Amino acid sequence: MNDSTTTLKTTAVTNEHRNLGAKMAAFAGYDMPISYAGIQEEHLCVREKVGLFDVSHMGEFIVRGKQALDLIQAISSNDASKLIIGQAQYACIPNDDGGIVDDFLVYRLDEDMCSEGEQAFMLVVNASNIEKDWNWIKSKNTFDARMINISDQTGLLALQGPKAKAALGKITDIDLEGMKYYHFGKGSVAGIENVLVSATGYTGAGGFELYVQNDQLKALWDALMVAGEEFGIQPIGLGARDTLRLEMGFCLYGNDIDDTTSPIEAGLGWITKTKKEYFSSIEIFRKHRTEGTGRKLVGFTLEDRRVPRHDYKIENEAGVEIGKVTSGTQSPSLGIPIGLGYVQTEYSKLDTHIFVVAGKKRLKAKVCKPPFISIK
Repeated sequence: MNDSTTTLKTTAVTNEHRNLGAKMAAFAGYDMPISYAGIQEEHLCVREKVGLFDVSHMGEFIVRGKQALDLIQAISSNDASKLIIGQAQYACIPNDDGGIVDDFLVYRLDEDMCSEGEQAFMLVVNASNIEKDWNWIKSKNTFDARMINISDQTGLLALQGPKAKAALGKITDIDLEGMKYYHFGKGSVAGIENVLVSATGYTGAGGFELYVQNDQLKALWDALMVAGEEFGIQPIGLGARDTLRLEMGFCLYGNDIDDTTSPIEAGLGWITKTKKEYFSSIEIFRKHRTEGTGRKLVGFTLEDRRVPRHDYKIENEAGVEIGKVTSGTQSPSLGIPIGLGYVQTEYSKLDTHIFVVAGKKRLKAKVCKPPFISIK
């Protein structure tokens, strides 16, 4: 008997999701909540109030040692030398062929775990790429740097929305008011010590991501739900996580970026520091900068009510195929279909009319620049 559901991993709050009536599904090898009250309601809750996500399926690696920074610099498109202790950075891991192994966050940790002359970093990678990323980084590690995979011991909750700071502030001694975007601190949350609280997220709604040991995850989840009750907090599934990120135009690995896409054509030139001395594919990306790319990732809105789906063809007015849809949804905030897709560069200018092919229908669309909504 081969029942794939028996092999799915769980998080420390999986039973809580079931008790709350979540619709569960397999995602990146985990049994994860897709929605509770419904994607539309959950999405708007995060935009207007505060929501709590379990994203413990994400991967976390510690890199430390005297040449830890050298290893990070060799595998990252961004410039981690700019990081100070308590700061995080978004980057991608390029492969050797001009594509992307993964996108990730790198945190510059304090040095209490290090010997003299050492530095420490935490890398946060996508759940579906944990093994691939680990093997790739390990293959590049010719430095005095130790790698430690803490993914299975680490829980991660995302508290997102305009009321997140007020809710979290009730139960922590960390200075949230003084915490800048893409910075983090460690402290007590609801009596749980050494919680890493990061002013980051994947929703564009503001808020925090909280890292703890797995055995503390349930207590943290419960405390955050109680603290957020007066602000209308709801548990939020991965369905709304996807619609929230898409309204902001944030790339999803496996859809909008992958091993075949260049960060330059994906609009990620801002995290691709080609003036660095070296990282994988740097010469390819330098060429992309100077000579341009044949295609670009664009945002678009549809005039039709039908939702664009991954891999739908995109055509020009004459019916010639010029690209493909990578992500699409009905925007809960706008009430219209929106999407991302790669098109030939000549069709990437703002307000260009393109056509999404859905079966026998050609849906008229217009190129726009994400984010699709403005955040106060």
